[in-house]
Amino acid sequence: MNEIYVRRRSRVLIPDGSGTTPLEVLATLQKNLESLGFVLAADVIERLRTSPPHRVEQFYRRLVKDLETLVGAHRPFKPFYPGFPEQVMSASDAELYFNAIVHYTTLDRPEDEAAERPALVESTPLRVLRLGDREDFRSILATLAASKVAYSPEDVADVRWFVAQFREAIRPRLPDGFPCKENLATLAAALMRHAPGLVEVVDPHVKTATDALRVAVALSDGDVSLAEACKFGPFSRRERATLLGWVERAGNRVEDMLRWKPRWIRLGERLHPGEYAKRFPQAADAFDVLRNDRPHRSFNSLVEAGLGKGDVGAVLDFLHARPGELARRLDHLLRLGDAPDAVIATFARRAADVSTPVLLQVHAHFRRRDEPEPLRAFFPKGQVAKVYATEKTLPPLPAGVADRVAEACERALLDRFAALPPLGACYVDPRLKSYLVPFARRSASKSLRTLTRGSRLPLPDCTTLRMFVWWRNATRRVDVDLSAAMYGRDYRYIDGVTYYNLKNFAAHHSGDVVDAPHGAAEFIDVDMARCAEQGVRYVVMSLNSFSGQAYRDLPECFAGWMARSEPASGEVFEPRTVVDRVDLAADTTICLPAIFDLESREVVWADVALRRHPLFFNNVAGNLRGVSLLVRALTSLRKPDLYTLFDLHARARGEQTGDADAADSVFAVDRGLTPFDQDRIAAEFL
Repeated sequence: MNEIYVRRRSRVLIPDGSGTTPLEVLATLQKNLESLGFVLAADVIERLRTSPPHRVEQFYRRLVKDLETLVGAHRPFKPFYPGFPEQVMSASDAELYFNAIVHYTTLDRPEDEAAERPALVESTPLRVLRLGDREDFRSILATLAASKVAYSPEDVADVRWFVAQFREAIRPRLPDGFPCKENLATLAAALMRHAPGLVEVVDPHVKTATDALRVAVALSDGDVSLAEACKFGPFSRRERATLLGWVERAGNRVEDMLRWKPRWIRLGERLHPGEYAKRFPQAADAFDVLRNDRPHRSFNSLVEAGLGKGDVGAVLDFLHARPGELARRLDHLLRLGDAPDAVIATFARRAADVSTPVLLQVHAHFRRRDEPEPLRAFFPKGQVAKVYATEKTLPPLPAGVADRVAEACERALLDRFAALPPLGACYVDPRLKSYLVPFARRSASKSLRTLTRGSRLPLPDCTTLRMFVWWRNATRRVDVDLSAAMYGRDYRYIDGVTYYNLKNFAAHHSGDVVDAPHGAAEFIDVDMARCAEQGVRYVVMSLNSFSGQAYRDLPECFAGWMARSEPASGEVFEPRTVVDRVDLAADTTICLPAIFDLESREVVWADVALRRHPLFFNNVAGNLRGVSLLVRALTSLRKPDLYTLFDLHARARGEQTGDADAADSVFAVDRGLTPFDQDRIAAEFL
């Protein structure tokens, strides 16, 4: 329980007990936690003082284990060169080359003993852990269930844990509605497996055949976004009857099923609709249409035919009944017709029925539609975080059209938010303009902190960035390479530090390890001042599975970075200096966790993947074009930011103030509701 509570709320649960634990014991406990970068708040210490020593010891041991995993300290870090970074800095190129060749051919490492290192002298801020309670802990499920944003893999695991742990007792935590269909599928599948008596709660919300398909995919541990095909597992008779019953009552079932025809044919092999033909005749007939290619004209085919003819009026008649689809095709419709007034008027009438996430994205798109855009970036659905980018610009719209659409979106959002409970005096931190709204979490990696891709965080006060990776072999040898690619202000590639180039003018690599039977680690130190002297603005952290295994096939692999000012002090891996740590578990061989903008002293949150099969060797040199494109895309994103979202709420539901201390509701980077409260933002403000 505390593992989830600490990760999501920075709070801990401590059972009531009668006893006394000496203050000296608690001081030792506190000091040990500081080495991991955490500190217990006064309310936690007070609860521990009135607890018996054996319970304090149990609490401490479990907490340390959870915190070590969060920052990556649960594994031993032994770099190739134990005296890193000085040992690499002082070694000749010939020595580095010779040691590498010996390691590649024999897997032996230099037998150098690490010299005793001076104590850590870094001054780092500590993360505060406060006392929580069971009611607050269980509210996490309610927040997740109400999310309007697709779950991340971490969210899915937590939802399944809550349902499996509490079963029918979670009924009071389930909301009246489930706005995100992907999340509905995840929750419905968990209930069907662990709390079948609660399926009736989600039953009214499974309204389409695609909803039923997503539930079947979730039951088979597949991708509920449907971006990737799923291998369906066996279903019980009760599960088959439930899924076919949902198909039977769905409207436009044939049209819906034709969108995913191959998936439905495969699912039909597991559901056996013919056995239930008398009970669910419409479902059986729909499967017959798919299997025998019987003719059926779909809604989308009618829309596409109208667009092909340029008949905007006919398309508007079709889309009037589907406002979400109207919003997504709005730019196309405005580019087709000579008179955009009818398009804008139709959208304005239906905007109230468009979801908040879609309205926010349409608002952001049209608000900056007329501004020049060097690169357009797209994040496709799926469990692997990919970015597509193009330099093609959209054709211009008539003057004032984009502003009118943005105004229609803003009016609809303000009216919607005004119906929510009042917020009182609101303080909205201007720094929130650097943090993007969490629309897509389905491919977010499990991490110490989670943000939306493209968000910018300020760099801590440090001189050196120390990147790290740790991994362990799977059924055969695994070679993961940590690299740093350096780009100038104009996105021109300047240099890189990687396994084939262990040092340059500003960075040093700890040595290439190509085998990890018991785990292996690599580090890179980047001197930010020296980078600036050479015209480096962006430093890209890159992880390449050189041996070709996808990260999801590894027993364990994680990476992150530390902020250091005295890199020679303390151990090479110092948990308290870890700023971020990310688990690598996607179906890809190339991952870029972060981009460091040294000019603005910000970290651009990336957490994205490049292509699965590179054209050349899987290293930085073989993927320079893709990395450069990604840097350009993520550093120039035009997506809705949290300042805009919270500003709209404040205008609709309260009064704005510039004094955070006098505000009833605070939206800020470091207090109140922060960008790291992604589950609350997704549930309560979207």
